Amino acid sequence: MQQIISQFLHDIHQTTWLEFIAVITGIASVLYSRKENILVYPVGMVSTGIFVLIYVTHGLYADASVNFYYTVMSIIGWIMWARKAEGKSVLSITPSSKSDWVKSIIFFLGCWIVLYFLLSRYTDSVVPVADSFTSAAAYTGMWLMNKKKLENWTWWIITDLASVPLNFYKHLVFTSFQYLVFLIIALMGYISWRKKIQHVAA
Repeated sequence: MQQIISQFLHDIHQTTWLEFIAVITGIASVLYSRKENILVYPVGMVSTGIFVLIYVTHGLYADASVNFYYTVMSIIGWIMWARKAEGKSVLSITPSSKSDWVKSIIFFLGCWIVLYFLLSRYTDSVVPVADSFTSAAAYTGMWLMNKKKLENWTWWIITDLASVPLNFYKHLVFTSFQYLVFLIIALMGYISWRKKIQHVAA
């Protein structure tokens, strides 16, 4: 425990201003997502753009790729969420069907296998299993978020649980703290979106 505290204090002093900006805008983005606010996308793009650079520098290539993916998907999601018909958003929050779940799991496993293969074969990553796992879960969460599926929060929770120790291990302590905050917000987001579904159903 003393070693963990010592590493935390040391690494927090090494945190760059870029990482601080990325973390703050990242947290703001997830809060906007919880509120179903379209600002989730432009604010999130600031964070993901910075994290691409940070993760490449720290050898977390899959996490770098997922942040690049976030940036591209944010543009797509921004367009999808902005679409309206008769003054109302075309997309509404819905739960995943059994078919949606099967597709999500296949998508996740496919991403994990491909990312692990690329990391272990073509990079110097020392954590290919963990890095590819967290990234595959994040890919899945972002895909479902763009479609306003309730279960996007389930995949974000998985991502956050795995990312806290991974980023701490790579000395990105402030980012590790960010994922702890993300975990709390994701749990709240799931509850909030579920209530909205129940309210509509009622």
